[in-house]
Amino acid sequence: MYREIRGQAYCRREYMGGVPACRITQFEHGTKADYPVRMSLRVTEQCQIRHIALEAARISANRFLTKKVGQSGYHLKIKIYPHNVLRENKIATGAGADRISEGMRHAFGKPIGTAARVARDQEVIALETSQNHFATAKQALKRAAVKLPSPCYIIVEKGTAPAK
Repeated sequence: MYREIRGQAYCRREYMGGVPACRITQFEHGTKADYPVRMSLRVTEQCQIRHIALEAARISANRFLTKKVGQSGYHLKIKIYPHNVLRENKIATGAGADRISEGMRHAFGKPIGTAARVARDQEVIALETSQNHFATAKQALKRAAVKLPSPCYIIVEKGTAPAK
């Protein structure tokens, strides 16, 4: 419902009241260091990614990496921030709804959450790790990609896959 980008961005919070807080608790995990391998998760088409989807992707990738690699073996970073405020015009249903609901008259909507507008081929998550944790890091990004509304792909930007 909120995946397509429609209309102008709606992000000036100083004019709105009651915008729900962003659910993303941390944007960076792990230990910052000079890792030999850097990979990123990118989206294939432009879309809006809700803050709860970003949080779900972050949790799944971070939990998998923490269990397999440990806190000091990687650095994970969410590269986008959900600025755009999403609105919804709630319609009453049930008995007597025709007397209560206003329908589509003045249907501006109330803020229900935020989303990040991403362009095609934009980086969503960046991950740095060592050479021997390459396969685990790739699996963590695949798990995060499942939580996002757009098809995603992984690019290895620095370093290469270990020889088998």
